[in-house]
Amino acid sequence: MRVVPVAQLADNYAYLVIDESARVCGVVDVAEAGPVISAADREGVTIVAILSTHHHFDHVGGNDDLLARLPAGSVEVYGFAEDRARIPGITRGLADGEELAVGSLAARAIFIPAHTRGHLAYHFPAERVVFTGDTLFAGGCGRLFEGDARQMMSSLTKLAGLPDDTRVYCGHEYTARNLEFAAMLEPSNRALARRREEVADLLRAGKPTVPTTIALEKQTNPFLRWSSPELAASVRARESGAGTDAESIFAATRRLKDNF
Repeated sequence: MRVVPVAQLADNYAYLVIDESARVCGVVDVAEAGPVISAADREGVTIVAILSTHHHFDHVGGNDDLLARLPAGSVEVYGFAEDRARIPGITRGLADGEELAVGSLAARAIFIPAHTRGHLAYHFPAERVVFTGDTLFAGGCGRLFEGDARQMMSSLTKLAGLPDDTRVYCGHEYTARNLEFAAMLEPSNRALARRREEVADLLRAGKPTVPTTIALEKQTNPFLRWSSPELAASVRARESGAGTDAESIFAATRRLKDNF
């Protein structure tokens, strides 16, 4: 497998998921068809699948345009089965744990609701890669548009249970701002300080800050660190209504980030 990030809109990423042996690819989250087609042509691969993580326009708004530019019936479009009405062009609805393939690359869908009620991640276990859309970001998590804190904690816990060396590709280039927020809550976190320096270097070089890894997110992402005493104390100092249990700390952290 080779993964090629494709810049979309202001700060989105689509990804070409390339099976180099067959010279085919899937595309995760098409917001704009033009850059995706250009990237596939540059890489010399044929698009055979679209893997939609959730229904928001900045992740599926390019589906129909992409399909219109490719041979009819040549592309399988995946998405959450119960979100068929909101995923343009969907041909195969998936439930939690269902398997799919991009050429010879085997993946499974992981149901991770809260940002939306029909959000999926796409996990390629043999390659240790997961595409997390707007649920798990580098240094952050998605807003709770169609779910609550408990749902998001459950979804993030599923992802955190993947092998530590799993490479994580998320839907947006939000990393620097996310880590600025994280550092406010955990100023003594040395791994976080190192990660901020690495991200700054990448951005100065004009490079994406993805992928991250599950291990790195456990060390630096405030939405996976609700058991950190420093983070909990920082959150309670800023949110007078925050409780002491994990769900309360997580919910208060999300509220703080919403207004950061």
